[in-house]
Amino acid sequence: SDLHFGGHADLPQLEALDEFLASLGVSAVVISGDLSQRARHGEFQAAHLFIRRLRTHTPALVIPGNHDIEWWKSPFDLAGERAKYAKYLRYFGPELRPWLEVPGAVIAGALSSYGVVAGSLTWNLRDIAVKGHLPAAETDRVGQLFAAAPANAVRVLVTHHNVLAGALSRRMGLAHWRSTHRRLVATGADVILCGHDHQEGAGQIEGTLAVSTAGTHSFRSRHGRPSVFNLVRVEAHAVHIQHYRYETAGKRFLRSDTASFARKGGGTAATVSVAGGDQPL
Repeated sequence: SDLHFGGHADLPQLEALDEFLASLGVSAVVISGDLSQRARHGEFQAAHLFIRRLRTHTPALVIPGNHDIEWWKSPFDLAGERAKYAKYLRYFGPELRPWLEVPGAVIAGALSSYGVVAGSLTWNLRDIAVKGHLPAAETDRVGQLFAAAPANAVRVLVTHHNVLAGALSRRMGLAHWRSTHRRLVATGADVILCGHDHQEGAGQIEGTLAVSTAGTHSFRSRHGRPSVFNLVRVEAHAVHIQHYRYETAGKRFLRSDTASFARKGGGTAATVSVAGGDQPL
C-alpha cells in the first residue's frame, strides 16, 4: 500500500520490491491505494509502469486511495463521482471497485476513498479529504459477490483506509467505523487487506475477521520505522500474516513479525502479497 510515487517515493526500495515480489510465487498481488502523492500525471504514469511490470508474472488488483483523488473537482459529488477520479481511471482502467478471481480465491476491492462527501466528514478538521468511509451499498455489493463465489474459495476484501486503529497514530482510517465493522463481518470475508496508516498491523474485527494492514513504500513511514509489506496466506482454518520489512543498508526485504488468526470457514489455501514489508510460508 501507499507507494506515493512522486517526491516521497523511495525508488531503491520500489526496485527491490519489484524484484522480491516476483520471487515469492504468490497467487496475487494487491496494492491498496495511494499510488500517487498529488494525483499528478507523472506520478500515475510511474505507478502504471510499476504495476504493469508486476502483472507480467502475477495477477494484481489495484484500488485508489485518498491521495489518488482530485476531490476538489467534485466535492460532495456535485459534478458526479467519476470527475474526481478522471486521472486515476485513465491509467488504471474503468473500474473503481475491481475484483479478481484466482485459483482458490476471490479478491474484491471496496472503495473507501471519496474525498469530501457527507459520509467521510467528522468534527475534526484534519479529517477533511483524508478520512474514508464504506457505504452500506459498498459492503452489500461485496457481500453479494462473495455469496456467489465457490463455497471453498478464500474471500479477500480490499479497501484503502485502515479498518483498525494504528498502533502509533491511534487513528481509525474510516469515519463511522463501528457500524462499518458490523457490515464488514457480515460480508463473509476471510481477511481484509488495507493500508493508509503508514504502519503495518495485524488484528481482528470483533475477534473473528482477520485484518492485514500494510505500511508504506515511501519516506513517510511513522516515526522513521522500516517500510513493510505483508504476505498473507489463508489455510483451511487459519489466516497467517507475515510482515516483511525493508532494510535500507542492504536494499532488501527481510522476514519480520508473524500473526495467525483462526478462520471461521473452511476451504482451500491462497497466498496474497499486500504491497504497502525467503519464501512464502
